[in-house]
Amino acid sequence: MKTSPLVLAGLLGLAAADPIKRQQATPTPAPKKTIPGHLAYIPWKVDKAPADGLQDVTFPISMKDSIREEGWYFAQVFRFHGKSGGAYIGVQPRPANSKGPVDHAAFSSFMPGTKSTDPNCSPGADGGPGVSCSVQITGTDDHSYDLRVENIGNTTWQGTMVNTVSKVETHIGSWTLPTGAGGIKGNEIGFFEWWPFNDRSKPPTCDLLKRTTVAFGPPRTSTANAGAGSLGNPYEVYECKGKTNYKTQKVGDNVEISLGF
Repeated sequence: MKTSPLVLAGLLGLAAADPIKRQQATPTPAPKKTIPGHLAYIPWKVDKAPADGLQDVTFPISMKDSIREEGWYFAQVFRFHGKSGGAYIGVQPRPANSKGPVDHAAFSSFMPGTKSTDPNCSPGADGGPGVSCSVQITGTDDHSYDLRVENIGNTTWQGTMVNTVSKVETHIGSWTLPTGAGGIKGNEIGFFEWWPFNDRSKPPTCDLLKRTTVAFGPPRTSTANAGAGSLGNPYEVYECKGKTNYKTQKVGDNVEISLGF
């Protein structure tokens, strides 16, 4: 996707600092980097994730109320034990073609040393190291998917999109992480993005965003002894914070985020 290479530097460097060390630190921190296209984040977690990580996780995302416009990206980020760098899986609404509604899915690793021979994948991820996989399908009017990440042997992982109504499964891609990478960590954040704003040659025109809505569902896993998944409260970020007519609400276990005009 057109996301800045800072995505995982910002999103995946979220481990809390030791509060004692933080109090002792005296240097002035460097200015915080921003990702202008990122409009909102939503935390997720799986209770009682094993020490060696999850072997699978499924992220529900519904775009049934999303505008059919290229540029939006709704994704969940995840990290692995044992190695730095991380990954995401997500979906993008696209304008319909002659065959019907179109949806695009992506599954990318930002971990240096990631390899793939999958025909849906190519080297590099958002201008940095890793592997990017994608697929585009003629969808259905519900535009609702379970995005499944699963280990299929050793350090190889596969991404799949499952239509929650028809149950049709579509392979997005697969990649192999370097030796030493473990299972998926039990918490991270997802993002709501208008990626054209990542063009830093001009300021983001937050007040011109068209109204759109996406619903995130709590993650699920079949990993033995892992607990239930849940979502935290979403929040606005970066340059467009407070400028997009942002609204959020809970609908059952799901969290809806709407913004634009």
